[in-house]
Formats: sequence, structure tokens, C-alpha cells
Amino acid sequence: MHEEIIISGFGGQGALFAGQLLTYTAMDEGWHVTWIPSYGPEMRGGTAHCIVIISEDDIGSPIISRPTMCIVMNPPSMDKYEPRVKPGGLLVVNSTLVRYRSQRDDIEAIYVPANDLAAELGNVRMANVILLGAMLGRREILPVAGIKRTLDLHIPPERSRIIEPNKRALDRGVAYVRG
Repeated sequence: MHEEIIISGFGGQGALFAGQLLTYTAMDEGWHVTWIPSYGPEMRGGTAHCIVIISEDDIGSPIISRPTMCIVMNPPSMDKYEPRVKPGGLLVVNSTLVRYRSQRDDIEAIYVPANDLAAELGNVRMANVILLGAMLGRREILPVAGIKRTLDLHIPPERSRIIEPNKRALDRGVAYVRG
């Protein structure tokens, strides 16, 4: 396996946190992994994205231009990264904020009303983990149980209150794409 993933959104939407969950899970599962965050100049409200590479082989470079999977959480991210997804790749779109569809027929695009689903769960800030769950529900490159273990193992005690809500958000994203 060799997956190159970009997760992108506005600062404060949790794109980097979703990438960290993938990264810690991949490390805990024994894969080679890189995680590169990038913040826009405005931080909260600006753009933020991260690149995660998960591979069975050594990773030559942490920089990618053509991801195999991409989660886009807002319209600017859709505009920037949808054209870059490799043919045969997966595009996961937060359809609450991105109101248009990909015109490409060489990728799989799934549309998840993540903000709406997160609001139903009681916290719109969990949209990022719903989208992560949707991605893993469609292509389980890492076990969902592994992401839950990562939440248990890597969230500091002072933030333990977010663990169970994020597990529910992850499950909601998986359930949404699996129907």
C-alpha cells in the first residue's frame, strides 16, 4: 500500500487533527508515515491543509502533487485539490459547504453533508472526523478500530472529553457512506 492524502479546509475546521489521527494510527499499525501541516497566514479562518503519506515502503519525499485521496472541507479546497487527485483516486467532499460537484469521471467523488451530520451529533466541529470516517468507510486503508484506539492513546487527559464524541463522529461518517 502507498497512499498520498491531502486534507484541506479553513483554519479551525480540524483538517490537521484529522491528519494526525491518520498519522498516529498508521504508526501504531506499523506503516511508514509522514505528516506535513500547512497553515495559511490567517490561522483560524485562513486555509489549512496537511499531507499524509502512508506506505509499506520507505517514503522518499513528504511532498506530493497528485494525492490518491483528498478530503475537501470548503470551496477553496475543492477548487485547489479536486483537479489534482490522481485518476482512480478518491475525493471526499463536505457537501454542506461545497455546493457543486466534481465534473471528473476518472475519480470517485463522495459527497457528505458533514457539518449537518456533526450538528445532529451536537457539535459542528466534528465534521472533520465525519469526513475521515467517510473516507475510511469507502476505502479502509486503516482500520476504523485503529483510529478509535488512537483517540484513546494519543488524546491528552485534559482533552479526554472529546474522545467519545469523536468516536461517534467517525462511526457516523462510516455509516453514511456504507448506507
